[in-house]
Amino acid sequence: MSIRLEVWGDYALFTRPEMKTERVSYDVMTPSAARGILEAIFWHPGLVYRIDRIHVCAPIRFTNIRRNEMKSKVSARNARTVMEEGKRELYLASSEDIQQRASMLLRDVHYVIEAHFEMTDQASPSDNPGKFCDIIRRRLQKGMFYHQPYFGTREFPVFFAPCETIPPCPDELRGKRELGYMLWDMDYTNKEDIHTLFFRATLHNGVLRVPSRHSGEVIR
Repeated sequence: MSIRLEVWGDYALFTRPEMKTERVSYDVMTPSAARGILEAIFWHPGLVYRIDRIHVCAPIRFTNIRRNEMKSKVSARNARTVMEEGKRELYLASSEDIQQRASMLLRDVHYVIEAHFEMTDQASPSDNPGKFCDIIRRRLQKGMFYHQPYFGTREFPVFFAPCETIPPCPDELRGKRELGYMLWDMDYTNKEDIHTLFFRATLHNGVLRVPSRHSGEVIR
Protein backbone atom coordinates (compact mmCIF):
# COMPACT_ATOMS: atom_id res chain seq x y z
CA MET A 1 0.00 0.00 0.00
CA SER A 2 1.44 3.38 -1.00
CA ILE A 3 1.71 6.38 1.33
CA ARG A 4 2.44 9.99 0.40
CA LEU A 5 3.16 12.40 3.22
CA GLU A 6 4.13 16.07 3.13
CA VAL A 7 6.41 17.19 5.97
CA TRP A 8 8.00 20.53 6.81
CA GLY A 9 9.66 22.41 9.66
CA ASP A 10 11.98 25.23 10.67
CA TYR A 11 15.11 23.13 11.25
CA ALA A 12 16.46 19.62 10.69
CA LEU A 13 19.59 17.73 11.67
CA PHE A 14 20.26 14.41 9.94
CA THR A 15 23.66 13.77 11.48
CA ARG A 16 26.46 12.30 9.41
CA PRO A 17 27.88 9.36 11.41
CA GLU A 18 31.45 10.12 10.29
CA MET A 19 31.39 13.40 12.24
CA LYS A 20 32.41 12.49 15.78
CA THR A 21 32.39 15.73 17.79
CA GLU A 22 30.47 18.44 15.97
CA ARG A 23 27.15 17.51 14.39
CA VAL A 24 26.87 18.07 10.63
CA SER A 25 23.68 17.32 8.74
CA TYR A 26 23.29 15.51 5.45
CA ASP A 27 21.98 17.73 2.65
CA VAL A 28 18.70 15.79 2.56
CA MET A 29 16.57 13.76 4.93
CA THR A 30 17.75 10.17 5.23
CA PRO A 31 15.47 7.17 4.58
CA SER A 32 15.79 6.11 8.22
CA ALA A 33 14.59 9.55 9.36
CA ALA A 34 11.63 9.29 6.98
CA ARG A 35 10.79 5.86 8.39
CA GLY A 36 10.98 7.28 11.91
CA ILE A 37 8.44 9.97 11.03
CA LEU A 38 6.00 7.36 9.69
CA GLU A 39 6.47 5.15 12.76
CA ALA A 40 5.80 8.14 15.03
CA ILE A 41 2.44 8.57 13.30
CA PHE A 42 1.51 4.88 13.23
CA TRP A 43 3.54 1.89 14.36
CA HIS A 44 2.44 -1.72 14.49
CA PRO A 45 4.51 -4.93 14.70
CA GLY A 46 2.46 -6.32 11.84
CA LEU A 47 3.90 -3.92 9.26
CA VAL A 48 7.21 -2.47 8.16
CA TYR A 49 7.66 0.75 6.17
CA ARG A 50 9.74 0.92 2.99
CA ILE A 51 10.77 4.37 1.76
CA ASP A 52 10.60 4.70 -2.04
CA ARG A 53 11.34 8.37 -2.78
CA ILE A 54 11.98 11.62 -0.94
CA HIS A 55 11.06 14.82 -2.79
CA VAL A 56 13.01 17.91 -1.75
CA CYS A 57 10.50 20.74 -2.09
CA ALA A 58 12.59 23.64 -0.74
CA PRO A 59 16.12 24.89 -1.51
CA ILE A 60 18.84 23.27 0.59
CA ARG A 61 19.95 25.84 3.16
CA PHE A 62 22.39 25.35 6.06
CA THR A 63 22.85 27.33 9.25
CA ASN A 64 25.09 27.03 12.31
CA ILE A 65 24.00 26.99 15.94
CA ARG A 66 25.55 26.11 19.28
CA ARG A 67 23.64 23.86 21.66
CA ASN A 68 24.10 22.67 25.22
CA GLU A 69 24.67 18.92 25.28
CA MET A 70 25.67 16.33 27.84
CA LYS A 71 29.14 14.92 27.28
CA SER A 72 28.42 11.76 29.29
CA LYS A 73 25.69 9.14 29.34
CA VAL A 74 24.48 6.57 31.84
CA SER A 75 25.99 3.21 30.92
CA ALA A 76 24.03 -0.03 30.95
CA ARG A 77 26.71 -1.57 33.20
CA ASN A 78 26.26 1.13 35.86
CA ALA A 79 22.48 0.81 35.68
CA ARG A 80 22.73 -2.95 36.16
CA THR A 81 25.05 -2.51 39.13
CA VAL A 82 22.67 -0.09 40.80
CA MET A 83 19.73 -2.44 40.29
CA GLU A 84 21.62 -5.46 41.65
CA GLU A 85 23.62 -3.91 44.48
CA GLY A 86 21.88 -0.63 45.21
CA LYS A 87 25.20 1.17 45.11
CA ARG A 88 26.49 4.14 43.11
CA GLU A 89 24.52 7.12 41.94
CA LEU A 90 22.44 6.64 38.82
CA TYR A 91 22.18 10.16 37.42
CA LEU A 92 24.04 12.78 35.41
CA ALA A 93 24.64 16.24 36.82
CA SER A 94 24.12 18.79 34.08
CA SER A 95 26.27 21.33 35.93
CA GLU A 96 29.22 18.94 35.65
CA ASP A 97 28.66 17.27 32.28
CA ILE A 98 27.14 20.04 30.16
CA GLN A 99 29.12 21.49 27.28
CA GLN A 100 28.45 23.55 24.18
CA ARG A 101 28.81 21.99 20.75
CA ALA A 102 28.38 23.51 17.33
CA SER A 103 25.95 21.99 14.85
CA MET A 104 25.51 22.60 11.14
CA LEU A 105 21.87 21.97 10.39
CA LEU A 106 19.27 22.54 7.70
CA ARG A 107 16.69 25.31 7.89
CA ASP A 108 13.26 25.81 6.33
CA VAL A 109 12.96 22.19 5.21
CA HIS A 110 10.09 20.81 3.15
CA TYR A 111 9.80 17.26 1.84
CA VAL A 112 7.32 14.78 0.43
CA ILE A 113 7.85 11.17 1.52
CA GLU A 114 6.65 8.43 -0.79
CA ALA A 115 6.61 5.03 0.86
CA HIS A 116 4.77 1.73 1.12
CA PHE A 117 4.45 -0.89 3.81
CA GLU A 118 4.70 -4.66 3.88
CA MET A 119 3.06 -7.09 6.25
CA THR A 120 5.27 -8.99 8.70
CA ASP A 121 4.92 -12.38 10.36
CA GLN A 122 3.84 -10.60 13.57
CA ALA A 123 0.53 -9.54 12.03
CA SER A 124 -2.53 -11.16 13.58
CA PRO A 125 -5.10 -13.07 11.50
CA SER A 126 -7.42 -10.04 11.61
CA ASP A 127 -4.74 -7.69 10.21
CA ASN A 128 -4.67 -6.90 6.50
CA PRO A 129 -3.24 -4.16 4.23
CA GLY A 130 -6.61 -2.47 3.77
CA LYS A 131 -7.12 -2.15 7.51
CA PHE A 132 -3.68 -0.62 8.05
CA CYS A 133 -4.08 1.71 5.07
CA ASP A 134 -7.36 3.06 6.49
CA ILE A 135 -5.77 3.61 9.92
CA ILE A 136 -2.78 5.44 8.47
CA ARG A 137 -4.95 7.62 6.22
CA ARG A 138 -7.21 8.55 9.14
CA ARG A 139 -4.30 9.41 11.43
CA LEU A 140 -2.68 11.57 8.74
CA GLN A 141 -5.89 13.48 8.10
CA LYS A 142 -6.44 14.13 11.83
CA GLY A 143 -2.79 14.98 12.56
CA MET A 144 -2.51 12.12 15.07
CA PHE A 145 0.76 10.60 16.29
CA TYR A 146 2.09 8.37 19.09
CA HIS A 147 4.94 10.75 19.80
CA GLN A 148 5.93 14.04 18.19
CA PRO A 149 7.71 13.25 14.90
CA TYR A 150 10.95 15.13 14.45
CA PHE A 151 13.66 15.92 11.91
CA GLY A 152 16.69 14.04 13.21
CA THR A 153 16.62 15.29 16.81
CA ARG A 154 13.70 15.96 19.14
CA GLU A 155 14.35 19.71 19.23
CA PHE A 156 13.15 20.02 15.63
CA PRO A 157 9.47 18.96 15.37
CA VAL A 158 7.81 17.89 12.14
CA PHE A 159 4.58 19.35 10.77
CA PHE A 160 2.81 16.96 8.44
CA ALA A 161 -0.24 16.48 6.25
CA PRO A 162 -1.42 14.07 3.55
CA CYS A 163 0.06 15.05 0.19
CA GLU A 164 -2.42 15.47 -2.64
CA THR A 165 -0.10 17.25 -5.10
CA ILE A 166 3.69 17.22 -4.95
CA PRO A 167 5.09 20.78 -4.91
CA PRO A 168 7.30 21.76 -7.87
CA CYS A 169 11.03 21.20 -7.71
CA PRO A 170 13.03 24.32 -6.71
CA ASP A 171 14.90 25.74 -9.72
CA GLU A 172 18.32 25.31 -8.11
CA LEU A 173 17.73 21.58 -7.63
CA ARG A 174 16.91 20.82 -11.24
CA GLY A 175 19.25 18.41 -12.92
CA LYS A 176 21.48 15.86 -11.22
CA ARG A 177 23.26 16.37 -7.89
CA GLU A 178 25.54 13.77 -6.30
CA LEU A 179 25.22 13.64 -2.50
CA GLY A 180 27.79 10.92 -1.82
CA TYR A 181 27.21 8.00 0.51
CA MET A 182 24.21 8.40 2.81
CA LEU A 183 22.87 6.37 5.70
CA TRP A 184 20.17 4.01 4.44
CA ASP A 185 19.16 2.50 7.77
CA MET A 186 20.31 0.22 10.57
CA ASP A 187 20.34 -3.54 10.05
CA TYR A 188 18.71 -5.23 13.05
CA THR A 189 18.68 -8.72 11.52
CA ASN A 190 21.13 -9.92 14.17
CA LYS A 191 20.40 -8.19 17.47
CA GLU A 192 23.90 -9.09 18.66
CA ASP A 193 25.53 -7.50 15.61
CA ILE A 194 23.64 -4.34 14.61
CA HIS A 195 25.38 -2.42 11.84
CA THR A 196 24.79 0.51 9.50
CA LEU A 197 23.81 0.35 5.84
CA PHE A 198 24.67 3.00 3.25
CA PHE A 199 23.81 3.83 -0.35
CA ARG A 200 25.08 6.31 -2.91
CA ALA A 201 22.54 9.13 -2.93
CA THR A 202 21.72 11.18 -6.02
CA LEU A 203 19.13 13.90 -6.48
CA HIS A 204 17.38 13.95 -9.86
CA ASN A 205 15.31 17.11 -10.22
CA GLY A 206 14.91 17.25 -6.46
CA VAL A 207 13.94 13.60 -6.06
CA LEU A 208 15.98 11.13 -4.01
CA ARG A 209 15.25 7.58 -5.09
CA VAL A 210 15.79 5.11 -2.25
CA PRO A 211 16.97 1.64 -3.34
CA SER A 212 15.53 -1.52 -1.82
CA ARG A 213 17.55 -3.50 0.69
CA HIS A 214 18.49 -6.29 -1.72
CA SER A 215 18.99 -4.18 -4.85
CA GLY A 216 22.76 -4.38 -4.66
CA GLU A 217 23.00 -0.61 -4.16
CA VAL A 218 22.87 -0.85 -0.35
CA ILE A 219 26.18 -1.68 1.29
CA ARG A 220 27.61 -2.11 4.79
